[in-house]
Amino acid sequence: MIGTFTLVAPKITPPLDAGFLPAALANRHFAQETASDGQPLVIGLEREAGKISRYETCIFPDGHPRAEANRIYAERLVKFLLWQRGGYKIYVGGSPAVAGYLRSLYRTGGRREFDSRFMSQQVYERPFEVLSCLAEEVPSTVEEGELLGRHLDGCRIGFDLGASDRKASALVDGKVIYSEEVIWEPRKQTDPAYHYNEIMAALKAAAAKMERLDAIGGSSAGIYIQNRPMVASLFRGIPAERFSEIQDLFLRIRKELNVPLVVINDGDVAALAGSMSLEDNGVLGLAMGSSEAAGYIAMNGRILGWLNELAFAPVDYSSEAPVDEWSGDAGCGSQYYSQQCVFRLAPKAGIHIPAGLTDAERLAFVQEKLEAGHEGAEQIWRSMGIYLGYGLAHYADFYDIRHVLLLGRCTSGKGGSLILEEARNVLEIEFPELAGRLNVRLPDEKSRRVGQAVAAASLPARD
Repeated sequence: MIGTFTLVAPKITPPLDAGFLPAALANRHFAQETASDGQPLVIGLEREAGKISRYETCIFPDGHPRAEANRIYAERLVKFLLWQRGGYKIYVGGSPAVAGYLRSLYRTGGRREFDSRFMSQQVYERPFEVLSCLAEEVPSTVEEGELLGRHLDGCRIGFDLGASDRKASALVDGKVIYSEEVIWEPRKQTDPAYHYNEIMAALKAAAAKMERLDAIGGSSAGIYIQNRPMVASLFRGIPAERFSEIQDLFLRIRKELNVPLVVINDGDVAALAGSMSLEDNGVLGLAMGSSEAAGYIAMNGRILGWLNELAFAPVDYSSEAPVDEWSGDAGCGSQYYSQQCVFRLAPKAGIHIPAGLTDAERLAFVQEKLEAGHEGAEQIWRSMGIYLGYGLAHYADFYDIRHVLLLGRCTSGKGGSLILEEARNVLEIEFPELAGRLNVRLPDEKSRRVGQAVAAASLPARD
């Protein structure tokens, strides 16, 4: 319990994390407690171009003996919504007390200053605000989304920029005729020219395999708005005074190559790939790689423009939860659904990773232990699967989903099967209503044929 906010222990405990306290269980318990005599709380988030997202819930009435629990619940809720959907203006409808508490957190010097500064300065370039209002005064939802991708005609390039490697493929009428994968370390680079040269080298190598070039589509970790990277861990080494060169990077490449070019978050491309292969919508794509990347194809087949930066969205409410080194917050997705989780749990599993390796090599080292039957390595991936089962239940409270597609280096080999097995087991035991309707899967052969490169290449329509 945190104050008057009740935490709930899971029925299935990760073998390497006895203190894990899932957000999904705590929030469900809170909903049960407030179901009969609670008051409405409506959260609205405004982002670019007047887009509005709403989330409606219930809390204890202001002045209730348990009202202190509202603050913990609302703080974690808004933090999740902010990184899932994005926004520079938060409407808090129905509770002046909760609104005042949130305003104190997101002000300069408050505990969530990182989040407010990030959203205002680096993503939306607007002042960050927390507004108090009546529940019925929160603006209505405004977010139709966009129909992107599914264009496979002509000669196209699809690329994917990860923290450990960059990939590029040449496609002719949807068929991959060439692919390359190159190890790189972009986060250590301080000169924007490095990124330009590496990406252009990949594009030119792929273009040389085709008689012409009609379009380019790409995916990359980070937040992209209208083909401009607003922030991404790939570019963390770039000095602030030169970041405008990164923001204009793909606009420059599009102009120089003189073809349509679209680049979006890699999680959205993963979800698009899943939607194309499954021939269905309501797809949440989770790439478990250097960090956690997520993307979402809504039930209407559209990309809503949400941030889907679930790496920074809380999933564990334990006081012992690991802290993200960048945001300073605890219990967020990057520490549970990525190679960061592998590195964090390795010492507990009795695995010492040699110094001097790149992150890709460190992950490969532990994966080799897993494939060789190392018991501790197996516990790492089983822990990740249990984390994921509870995480998916939490995500299902915020996304309307039928399918979850798991991708990324952490799901390769034996590890993927262990993650899937444990996640499904958690859903069946703790959340049977979800287990019956949520299709959680690794890419099958058809999904691999309509993979990340193909989905990325399909993003732009030809002129």
